[in-house]
Amino acid sequence: MADAQRKLMTVEEFLAWQRDQEERYELVDGVPIPLRGMTGASNLHDVLVVNIIANFVPQLRGSRCRVATADTAVRTSIRGIRRPDVTVDCAPPDPRSQEAHAPTLIVEVLSPSNRPADRLRKIEEYKRLPTLLYILLVEPGAMRALLLERTEEGWRDEAFEGPDAAIALPRIDATLALRDIYEGAPLEG
Repeated sequence: MADAQRKLMTVEEFLAWQRDQEERYELVDGVPIPLRGMTGASNLHDVLVVNIIANFVPQLRGSRCRVATADTAVRTSIRGIRRPDVTVDCAPPDPRSQEAHAPTLIVEVLSPSNRPADRLRKIEEYKRLPTLLYILLVEPGAMRALLLERTEEGWRDEAFEGPDAAIALPRIDATLALRDIYEGAPLEG
């Protein structure tokens, strides 16, 4: 990685370089940054991500949209790549590409290590994406989520909490129930 940090990378240089790496990176201001530091995600984080993907797959089947994991890059600037936990991409699939071309919904499962970046910088980067309609922030350990939705007036947010809460996403014809997101997840308190 030392060679990669000597000069600022473009997205194209980064994606070519990333193919030969054993771990995933994001590109922040032209510099590769290891995803989640040098450690993997917790089991709780993984349960939530898998549950979200599992709930989207049948709902999006037959639509122009598909769900993607953090292996799919989201270009946020000329020198920026992010890897959201879950992305719904509504562009025609390109089997040679490593990127989402029309990210419509981005999900980030928060953690102590990513909370400041996700809640501030990443959200602002995501909001600049012209195809993005929704940003969903999921709290681990407590049945809570925050949905940011693009409207004609700008971005609005709505909080969801508890097992009976359901997040309606009509612009992609999907709904996520918190009880489904948190199924099998060990919750605190």
